[in-house]
Parts: sequence; C-alpha cells; structure tokens
Amino acid sequence: MSTRTSVSGLTDDEAQEFHQYYIQGFIGFTAIAVVAHLLVWFWRPWL
Repeated sequence: MSTRTSVSGLTDDEAQEFHQYYIQGFIGFTAIAVVAHLLVWFWRPWL
C-alpha cells in the first residue's frame, strides 16, 4: 500500500477510489438530468 499523500491527504489508491465513485455519481446525475429534461420536453417543448 502506498503511504505517500497528496495535498488532499489521500493516498494514491484512496484518490483513485474516490475518483471512481465521483465519476459514477456524476454520470448517474447526468443521466437522470437528461431523462428529466427529455420528459419535460415531451410534455411541453420550449423551442
């Protein structure tokens, strides 16, 4: 295990794990937002 830390105080392994979960959350949030926008567009187009 790596004992080196970065400015955030995380090791390289911890930072990679955090990044993995952050990206998964971002993709999930973006997917939900796209679906919500599509549903509203079908209900009431704004253009």
